[in-house]
Amino acid sequence: MARCSVDYVGRLTAHLPMAPRLLLVKADGSVSIHADDRAYKPLNWMSPPCTLREEPGLWTVTNKAGERLLITLEEVLHDSSHELGTDPGLVKDGVEADLQRLLAAQIQTLGAGYRLVRREHPTAIGPVDILCRDADGASVAVEIKRRGEIDGVEQLTRYLELMNRDPVLAPVRGVFAAQAITPQARVLAADRGIACVTLDYEALRGLDDPTARLF
Repeated sequence: MARCSVDYVGRLTAHLPMAPRLLLVKADGSVSIHADDRAYKPLNWMSPPCTLREEPGLWTVTNKAGERLLITLEEVLHDSSHELGTDPGLVKDGVEADLQRLLAAQIQTLGAGYRLVRREHPTAIGPVDILCRDADGASVAVEIKRRGEIDGVEQLTRYLELMNRDPVLAPVRGVFAAQAITPQARVLAADRGIACVTLDYEALRGLDDPTARLF
């Protein structure tokens, strides 16, 4: 944290007048200058690879194209260094694998009397997400997507064509399940004799009770 001014010298020129700012120097060599607004977006920055030369009252950041950030420091308010290590990355919640796991554990979401046969049932062109049986014992193939579109219906159609050639499984019905299904996908699914089911992720996780909603 420092009171500083910043001048960019390169293809264009830009100037930030003297003011308190946050200066970030990361392990990858990048340097960014932030104000106390704009969320994550810096006022100015230099992406790696670049070099930082520190002199009394002046930082000079130069990239491989010869562009420079000249950071003039009037007063250093806070200076600290921290090793963050390797970041594990963003873990997305509600991806298709999560939906598959939750639906398999609560297969009667599809209807009373349904029972799970297996997840990732193999076919010659890839695994169908869930194979189950309905209350009458008939085979049901379930394809799961976060957002259900035409491509997903086509994919399930190909699985059904192969699975219905297996005398042990046939006849096999299809269920296309997603958190949201486009109108075009619903029309195509209906034309192919495939049922559509909208999945409520929060309800599957046990974080929401649909019966308690007003609308």
